[in-house]
Amino acid sequence: MFKKFIATATILALGSSAALAHVSLQVKEAPVGASYKAILQVPHGCEGKPTTTVRIQIPEGVIAIKPQPKAGWTLEKVKGSYAKSYDYYGTPTSEGVKEVIWSGGSLADDEYDEFALRVFLTTDLKAGETLYFPVVQECPDGMAERWIEIPAAGQSADDLELPAPGLKLLEKASGH
Repeated sequence: MFKKFIATATILALGSSAALAHVSLQVKEAPVGASYKAILQVPHGCEGKPTTTVRIQIPEGVIAIKPQPKAGWTLEKVKGSYAKSYDYYGTPTSEGVKEVIWSGGSLADDEYDEFALRVFLTTDLKAGETLYFPVVQECPDGMAERWIEIPAAGQSADDLELPAPGLKLLEKASGH
């Protein structure tokens, strides 16, 4: 068991730090037409500086956003109009939260934290595709990590230096 731990630690130490240290979603798959708890994992600050703001852009087709407050952080919900109206359990919905911002906190570069929000993935989203949630980590002195790169056709997130967290969309669950 200990040898397996050492081998894993060695592989992690030798691996690409960019690939291992990016902002990601804890649960990477979810069905369309259902609620989803997006838990963003933030593994570090910006080159030694603490993270003081985390911004997440909400993709089109994701509605009914309810961010989880965090002690010591200010929560802001930026609202706007959607590109179209979506059905939310029989209610037409054409506007809502388009960006969530946690600010005023301090996540040290050598610490880890999670930022969560509950969303509804509309049936307008296509099962089999990956939906991306661009995230910007802001740090003191104008430093930032912009996890906003979306893979082009034929590319994967592993090909990118600063990939946006991705969610693989699954078929709508039966009975919902």
